[in-house]
Amino acid sequence: MEERLKSVAGLARSVAHQLAALNPARFPLILGGDHAIAIGTWPAIASRVATRGTLGLIWIDAHLDSHTGASTHSGNIHGMPLAAVLGEGDSLLTAIPGPRLDPHNVCIIGARSWEPEEFERLQRLGVTIFDMATIRERGLSAVFSDALGVVRRNTAAFGVTLDLDALDPTSFPAVTCLESGGLAADELSDALLALRACPDFAALEIVEYVPGLDPLGAGAAWIAEFAGAALGPGTALLRAKEQHFGAHNYAPLPVVFHRGQGVWLWDVEGRRYLDMMSAYSAVSFGHGHPRLLRALNDQAQRLALTSRAYSTDRLPLLLERLCTMFGYERALPVNTGLEAVETALKTVRKWAYKVKGVAPDRAGIIACEGNFHGRSIAIVGMSSEAQYRDGFGPFPPGFTLVPYADADALEAAITPDTAAFLVEAVQGEGGIIVPPDGYLARCAEICRRNNVLLVVDEVQTGLGRTGRLLACEHEGVHPDGVILGKALGGGLLPVSAFLADAAVMDVLHPGDHGSTFGGNPLGAAVALEVLDLLEETRPWENAARLGEHLMRRLADGAPPCVKAVRGRGLLVGIELDPRILDAATGAELLLARGIATKDTHHTVLRFAPPLVIDDAVLDGGIDVILDTLATASRRREHGPLHG
Repeated sequence: MEERLKSVAGLARSVAHQLAALNPARFPLILGGDHAIAIGTWPAIASRVATRGTLGLIWIDAHLDSHTGASTHSGNIHGMPLAAVLGEGDSLLTAIPGPRLDPHNVCIIGARSWEPEEFERLQRLGVTIFDMATIRERGLSAVFSDALGVVRRNTAAFGVTLDLDALDPTSFPAVTCLESGGLAADELSDALLALRACPDFAALEIVEYVPGLDPLGAGAAWIAEFAGAALGPGTALLRAKEQHFGAHNYAPLPVVFHRGQGVWLWDVEGRRYLDMMSAYSAVSFGHGHPRLLRALNDQAQRLALTSRAYSTDRLPLLLERLCTMFGYERALPVNTGLEAVETALKTVRKWAYKVKGVAPDRAGIIACEGNFHGRSIAIVGMSSEAQYRDGFGPFPPGFTLVPYADADALEAAITPDTAAFLVEAVQGEGGIIVPPDGYLARCAEICRRNNVLLVVDEVQTGLGRTGRLLACEHEGVHPDGVILGKALGGGLLPVSAFLADAAVMDVLHPGDHGSTFGGNPLGAAVALEVLDLLEETRPWENAARLGEHLMRRLADGAPPCVKAVRGRGLLVGIELDPRILDAATGAELLLARGIATKDTHHTVLRFAPPLVIDDAVLDGGIDVILDTLATASRRREHGPLHG
């Protein structure tokens, strides 16, 4: 025992010496084998901050590591480091240069195996212990928050030491502690994000990594993840970099997201948010769906991109599936929704010249006021939104706008040169505007009678969002062309498509239209899995049921700031009274309460959660939304709330 004590003490002194020589401006990140090196690490770190005050310590470990030579059952020194750091035990271990830590500013997180002597010693000293039972009951993020309170109370700084044995072996492969019931690696990574907001965070130590147990490198990747979570830049710095180096064409809400899982998002400081936006309906199956990730990873390892100069084995299957599932003869794959709209515009114009017989350069397209089909020059040319147009003219001719939800106006605008009517089944960016029943069916009849193609933009509304596979199915309408996007990429990649029958699509010939990335095997593989999930899980049924519930609860509990609630399925908008609350401020208030949404048109808050959301989570979100808006309404006497 004496020789082992001398050996460990020598190692600890060496670690302490190296840390003492480190530039005071450098942040110490210590990677080690046995946790015994902590005997040297933390007195040295305490010395670095001693002129300012004392040091707190979060000790993340499956064990308490608080034996002394007198209490140990095994004689193993690796069961003694915390006791030594606290000044208990053999003098060889407690004599490392540097202050001993105050036990009242030390926390253990994740303990699941210990001996009575260790527990009694730590209780006597006043160390706070958050064992796995407590973590399972309260959640790791809540426990970590409490631990930060303990180690930062009346201290100058604090450190974190992470023994990888604290992790469950099913989530972290390279550990020697094979006892189940430990911390989940992803939850620990999320908890460590809170350290980014702590200017008094003084050092990070990660120990007990065993490379021989990690032949595929998964454990090493997690270690890099843990270090990155703890030491990466915080919200303020990242937002400042985006503002400084990025073009100012977006004004994002004051949050920086780091991770998503299911219906939840986490920011870079570990706070959790309910995603009520789904990336404008692109994340219909939730973040990180395992089947979609598997499809993406499997295909990425085989073949990702060749361009359409060659055929690949994924795209033909996707084209066939799109046509059979949606009832069309042809599909043209592209990347973004904007590309799909541009593809549709080019196709219907060429159809007008080659099939309908419109004179050259006369083919017109009718769209609706309040539309949003993208932001290319051509598409903003048919927008009625002044900001989208300002400074970007002149615009291509040939577009006519009519009021949305006014079939008579459509009929009056049609001329012999009209090629197509482009319309959204529900106007999303326009404020979640749902047309009256029968509108789309009447538009279809008008278009048929006048030999005009009806093209429905289902980029946001398609693939189950509104309670049907396609929103136009609510009225039994089968358009001449349909535009799909967003959710088709599973929230992982931009995948879009324009679908039509051969009589329309076959006007295109090689060279007429193309895209280097459009139809790539990676996107095709993900889209095929999306279509499989759609058919197997029928998420539009959940969207129909929960969408009705969402609108009913929002309407029944609407506080004074709410003028109207409208929507279809899980695409819902709350129109606010701007005299009380503008929508941009409303979105920020909700963000502060853990609800991620976005305003549109200054007066509308949109809610479009992943279609996989369940009743309990949705109801919890509704409670927060109603309470937040009610609080804002009660402040009306102080004037309207504006950002």
